[in-house]
Amino acid sequence: QVQLVESGGGSVQAGGSLRLSCAASGTTFSSNCMGWFRHVPGNQREGVARISTGGGSTFYADAVKGRFTISQDNAKNTVYLQMNNLKPEDTAMYYCGVRLGAGSVCYRVSEYDYNYSGQGTQVTVSS
Repeated sequence: QVQLVESGGGSVQAGGSLRLSCAASGTTFSSNCMGWFRHVPGNQREGVARISTGGGSTFYADAVKGRFTISQDNAKNTVYLQMNNLKPEDTAMYYCGVRLGAGSVCYRVSEYDYNYSGQGTQVTVSS
């Protein structure tokens, strides 16, 4: 059974930083596509960033390019999302997801394609 556990959310002022973590278990970490998406009630899910856990290729939504960085620690089976220069519009519940075996096609994995996702961690940015 694949499990994803997110942590690291919180409340910050605009311009601040947070680092989210997603610990994965129950799956071989290599050759997957893992990513972060966010959701605000009443809105559609929004993809934020993805990483191919085999090759390390990364992909970002235009809204977060230059501010967010996704990375991985293979030894810990953990994916991170470093979020800098946060803006009020970044406020959302952030979820980690995995598309199993999709490492080579991570570039086209959407936020609705994940096989599994975690319980989410809230990020609130005040102006």
